Amino acid sequence: MGIVKAVQLAFEYIRRDEEGNVEGITRAIDGVNLEIEEGQFIAVLGHNGSGKSTLAKHINALLHPTEGTVYVEGMDVREADKVWEIRQRAGMVFQNPDNQIIGQVVEEDVGFGPENLGVETKTIWERVEESLRAVGMYEFRKHSPNKLSGGQKQRVSIAGVIAMHPKCIILDEPTAMLDPNGRKEVIRAAKALNQVEGITIILITHYMEEVIHADYVYVMDQGKVVMKGKPKEIFSRVEELRKLRLDVPQVTQLAHELRKEGLDIPEGILTKEELVEAVKKIK
Repeated sequence: MGIVKAVQLAFEYIRRDEEGNVEGITRAIDGVNLEIEEGQFIAVLGHNGSGKSTLAKHINALLHPTEGTVYVEGMDVREADKVWEIRQRAGMVFQNPDNQIIGQVVEEDVGFGPENLGVETKTIWERVEESLRAVGMYEFRKHSPNKLSGGQKQRVSIAGVIAMHPKCIILDEPTAMLDPNGRKEVIRAAKALNQVEGITIILITHYMEEVIHADYVYVMDQGKVVMKGKPKEIFSRVEELRKLRLDVPQVTQLAHELRKEGLDIPEGILTKEELVEAVKKIK
């Protein structure tokens, strides 16, 4: 079994009126199956309302399945006595960093998680240093989080999760509120954690450029996984992605349009370098 495994996962949001009567039921997750191996960089794509963030909250045991379940390192998220242990294994970074940062100084904020876990003081400060270095924020350790940019705050949030030594980090649309530079900072930090530290990364996003280096991509729509494969396989299906109200990276779109005009360019171009090489080979 992989580090994360969803088996026929389903979840329903129940809407009630002021008297507590059921007004309606929305099936946000509908029979999702997936398996993620330790050390992978996984991306989950989908437009707003597709169910991707609801899926993320199940991996961290923030939501309880209506049907099916999720296993984290073999532990069932439905078992109440396993929730604390699951959250130590699978850390969560949310969309708005201001909702996760509580300390007045960066290093204090990063140390908050391991302190809650009962880690001894000397080890906490060792973890704070290693975590801030891992995301490139060590030089800001004495700063107030209020003085940081959005991208820097999000990297501090990630450092706070790393300090708890999880095996997996779930990034739930971590760049949605950031400018392009901030988005690049956060994704660069996530890739480094995966490639250097070996931490399993699950990135929930609707920004296509963020997933081109993922090992595997799941695309969700109406609570279901409707496409899955390596980035090249997914981005070879431009028209299908459009029907799902998803864009593709600009360079992929350009290559697709050139193909439609008759140029012999392969599907699934992901980078400028790949496009340049493909154009050079045209006779």
